[in-house]
Amino acid sequence: MKDTWIPSSKEAAANGNGVIHSLDMTDVNSVLLLRNGMVKPAVRKSLSKESSVDSDQRHVNLKKEVGLLSGVALIVGTMIGSGIFISPKGVLMGSGSVGLSLVIWLGCGVLSLFGALAYAELGTMITKSGAEYVYIKEAFSGLHPTLGPLPAFLFSWTSVLIFKPALFGVIALSFGLYTAEPFFGGCEVPQMLVKVLSVTCLFLVAFVNCYSVSMATKVQNFFTVAKLVAIVMITVGGFVQIGKGSTEYLREGFEGTSSSAAMIALAFYDGLWAYDGWNNLNYVTEEISNPQKNLPRAIIIGIPLVTLCYLFTNISYFTVMSRQELLASSAVAATWGDRVLGSAAMIIPISVAFSTFGAANGSCFTGGRVMYVAAREGHLPSVLSFIHVKQYTPLPSVVVSTIVSAIMVVSGDIFSLIDFFSFAAWLFYGLTMAALLTMRYTHKHVHRPYKVPIFIPIVVLICSVYLVLVPIISDPRIEFLYAVGFILSGIFFYVPFVVYGKQIKYMDKMTHFLQMVLWCAPSKYEPIGE
Repeated sequence: MKDTWIPSSKEAAANGNGVIHSLDMTDVNSVLLLRNGMVKPAVRKSLSKESSVDSDQRHVNLKKEVGLLSGVALIVGTMIGSGIFISPKGVLMGSGSVGLSLVIWLGCGVLSLFGALAYAELGTMITKSGAEYVYIKEAFSGLHPTLGPLPAFLFSWTSVLIFKPALFGVIALSFGLYTAEPFFGGCEVPQMLVKVLSVTCLFLVAFVNCYSVSMATKVQNFFTVAKLVAIVMITVGGFVQIGKGSTEYLREGFEGTSSSAAMIALAFYDGLWAYDGWNNLNYVTEEISNPQKNLPRAIIIGIPLVTLCYLFTNISYFTVMSRQELLASSAVAATWGDRVLGSAAMIIPISVAFSTFGAANGSCFTGGRVMYVAAREGHLPSVLSFIHVKQYTPLPSVVVSTIVSAIMVVSGDIFSLIDFFSFAAWLFYGLTMAALLTMRYTHKHVHRPYKVPIFIPIVVLICSVYLVLVPIISDPRIEFLYAVGFILSGIFFYVPFVVYGKQIKYMDKMTHFLQMVLWCAPSKYEPIGE
């Protein structure tokens, strides 16, 4: 019979490869003998000559199927989720006035653009996927062999277990809510139905991302266009209202502006939450065609586009709603639709469902890559860095990330996790800016296809420190201590499993089993040009 040998994690490490050989075997025992290294070197050499994989390709890699258009779609599609359609009132509540709220929306766009441009320098210099994890590890690992990689490990620890699954789950919950809402005529939607639809969304999106990178990018492109159509519709509706003279609420300007620095900082938090996703393209750098050019180009196109969309959408909201009405609305876009579109208001929930599904697809596409890269670097079980041998997708990491998200959705604790870990996200963003500044001196001779002015990472670093400290100082709560405690608890896993290289009993057998079930093989990073 025709069978396939997939090397174990130990064998891949020993040989430096994850090559897949097509072999003529008569029984499964022969495959097991080969997998466990119980074949003579001469036989193994002979088998290598008959391999269906080119002899130079000693491992399986992700395909480069993300071009400029797909890159822009990934940025726009993950940044524009449900927030701008549902409740921008957090920014208005913190700012106190229409004028300052619009300034904050613009300021959040500029800060996101600055952060993304700094990431573009890092992403074109270090063409590994993984974003913050890779940049922090590269910058600080050389400073100390043990403590240097620790911040990167703590990021992967927090991101894999909290950040990415929670974000993926929240987006799926928004999809479930707005998919079901039109069928209940304004009545409360049963929570069980919302969770069923949310979990269905999670696994459907995961299937797309496991099946094909090309399919995932096509889905992202389609739903990005769909949500931009909704944004354009709201924007045009707003300009029509302005043409009719509906500028009463816009003329209020800065009346009622808040004088509290803490409240303004919290308004920025709400705005930046809507902009979250500006760094997502850096998670898939290895899958971008010509990343030295397409990464910065996609950022320069995508983030200003989102900023304009957010500004125009908020202006449109204020053409038909006062400050008090907007703050009282739980779904701002739906209220706008009822007042402007009339009988066609059903378009809004459909648009939000489209928007959230596209954002979920983008979140799944990037979320599994942190787990994948961290596992490849030895900070997580090696099987999470394996790639499907036919579809070239990081199947194990996507599956695990989706399961963790589904558990969060079903448990119902997801929003409390988001609330008290948001500040930690900016802690790691600031650490990434510090990594860039560090590498300006420790890696000064490394070629940088794209280089930002030094003041950009400095500004983002200062803003991140401010955003981390203000919520803790202005509203100290025990939950922040819990969040910090969780991040630092990663040290108890880092020391035995990373520093001392301890192995969990039966892990190698489990890796063999998962390789056969998931049909995946080890991967290896190759710098551009090799």
